[in-house]
Amino acid sequence: MNPRAVYPINGQVLLGPNLQPYSAKWVPQSCSVHHHYHNHFFTRVGTLLSNAAAGSIGVNYGRIANNLPSPVNVVNLIKSQSINKIKLYDTNPSVLKSLSNTGIKVTVDLPNEFLPQASSRATFATAWVETNIAAYFPHTQIEAIAVGNEVFVDPHNTTKHLIAAMRNIHQALIKFNLDSFIKVSSPIALSALQNSYPSSSGSFKPDLIEPVFKPMLSFLRETSSYLMVNAYPFFAFESNADVISLDYALFRENPGVVDSGNGLRYFSLLDAQIDAVFAAMSALDYGDVPLVVTETGWPSKGDNNEIGASLENARGYNGNLIRRVLTGGGTPLRPKADLTVYLFALFNEDLKDGPTSERNYGLYYPNQVKVYDIPFTVDGLKSFRDSRSPVKQQPGGGGGGVGKSGNTDTWCVASGQAEKSKLQVGLDFACGEGGADCRSIQPGYTCYNPNTLLAHASYAFNSFYQKSKRAGGSCYFGGAAIISMENASFRPGTKLKGTSMMKSGSSSHSPENAGNMKLSFFSKVEVLI
Repeated sequence: MNPRAVYPINGQVLLGPNLQPYSAKWVPQSCSVHHHYHNHFFTRVGTLLSNAAAGSIGVNYGRIANNLPSPVNVVNLIKSQSINKIKLYDTNPSVLKSLSNTGIKVTVDLPNEFLPQASSRATFATAWVETNIAAYFPHTQIEAIAVGNEVFVDPHNTTKHLIAAMRNIHQALIKFNLDSFIKVSSPIALSALQNSYPSSSGSFKPDLIEPVFKPMLSFLRETSSYLMVNAYPFFAFESNADVISLDYALFRENPGVVDSGNGLRYFSLLDAQIDAVFAAMSALDYGDVPLVVTETGWPSKGDNNEIGASLENARGYNGNLIRRVLTGGGTPLRPKADLTVYLFALFNEDLKDGPTSERNYGLYYPNQVKVYDIPFTVDGLKSFRDSRSPVKQQPGGGGGGVGKSGNTDTWCVASGQAEKSKLQVGLDFACGEGGADCRSIQPGYTCYNPNTLLAHASYAFNSFYQKSKRAGGSCYFGGAAIISMENASFRPGTKLKGTSMMKSGSSSHSPENAGNMKLSFFSKVEVLI
C-alpha cells in the first residue's frame, strides 16, 4: 500500500414450497410501494444466496512490527475466525511452515528489491521458486505469487524489470510442474490510472500502456491469471470529504451515483474504483482478464487531518464489505463476476512509517484482541449490524456528494440489470423467510399485474426493506435490488414510475419489456474516486 499515492480524478406466479401462495398479515389497498414498518430487522442476509455462488474474503498478513504473535499463534487465530485466504508480503519460512496442512490458501510475494535479479537471470527465478515455493507446496497451499507490489510507485524504479520477472517466475513454475496450481501476477495501485471518473472512462497512464500494461495483460490472459489491484476508498474520501458521501464510501444506504458514460448506477466507491480498472483493461481489449482486490481497508485511527479515520468507520467499511462480497454479485460493469477481496490488514503494525493511519489498519491488536468485531463468514453476518452514526462532513461539504445519512424516504426496487435467477432467489427469500407482505402479488389480487418477475420482485423487495426499517444491507438481495428516491408504483397496467422500459422498436408500456428496464431515478451526481 502506498498511502500517499495520488489517485486520479478525472412473468411467474409466486408460490410457496407446497404450491400455495405465500401468506401475509394484511393486504394494502393499492399497489404503490408503501412504507409499512414492523418490528423486524434484517437477520438473514447471509442465507439470501445460500444456493448461489458468492465471492471470497482473505486477509493480508503484514509483519512490519516488533510485537506480533508467533506464526503458529497467528495461524491458530486465522483458523479460529474461519479465514481461508491469506496474503503475505514475503516467503518467510516460519510463516509458510505454520500454514502447512491447514487448508488455508496462500498468496506470497517476491519483494520489489528482487525484481532486477528475477528479470535478468532465469537461474535466480528458478532458485527462488525452488526454495520458496516448491519446498512448501502442496502442504502449504500456495495459490499465487505477487511479483513485486505497487511497482509503478516504487522509488527504486523497478517498473522496467516487472514483465521479464513475471515471465521468468512463471517459467520456473513450469519447470517444477506447478504452473497449473499457482498463478503469477503483480498488484497495482489506482495511481496507475490516468482517468478514473466516471468509471466508464477509466484508462491507464499512457506511459505505462505499451511497456507494461499490454504485455502484462497479455501474460495474464495467456496464463489464465488475474490482475491484482490495491484499492482504498479511504484515500479518496479523506482527500475529498466535501464531495464524497461517507455512506457511499462505507457501503451504507445511499441514492447512488450514475455513471454519465454508460448509465450504470453505483452504490459504493469501491465498486466504482474496480470498474474504472475494468474499463481501462477493456479499452486495451483485455476486458476478459479477471481482477482480484489484493488490498483494501480503512484505518481505525488517524491524525487530526486524516478525515474519516475512526474505529466506527473502519468497522463499518470492513463489515459491510464482507457482507457485500459474501452475499455474491459483481460490480455494475461485471455483475456476474463475484469478487475476491483481501482486507488490509490482520494486525496493527507499529513499525510502519507515515501518518498514524498506517499503523492502524489492523483487525487485531498484536495481543490478538479484536480492534472491532466483524464477521468473516455467512453465518456471522446474521448478527452483524453497522452502527451507522450520522455522517460528519466538512463545513460546506456535500455539494457533489451522493446523499448523507438522514430520514429521506427511500424505496427498494428490483434492478432491471439483475439476472432472473437472482431476482427469483431474492423474491423467494423476501416472501418466505424474510416475512415480506406478498399476498397482493398473488393471482387475483390487486397487484398481480403486471405479471412479471421484475414487478413482483420489486414489490417484495420493498416490502422487506420497509419492514426492516430500511436497515443497511436490507436492499441488496445479492445485487438484484437498488434504492430509489421515488415511490415506485406497481398499479395494474402501469410501468414503474420514474423508469424507462423502452426497448428498441417496442412500446415502453408493454409488460414484456419490464425485464429490459433501465432505471433512471437520479440525475448525474459527480463523485470523485
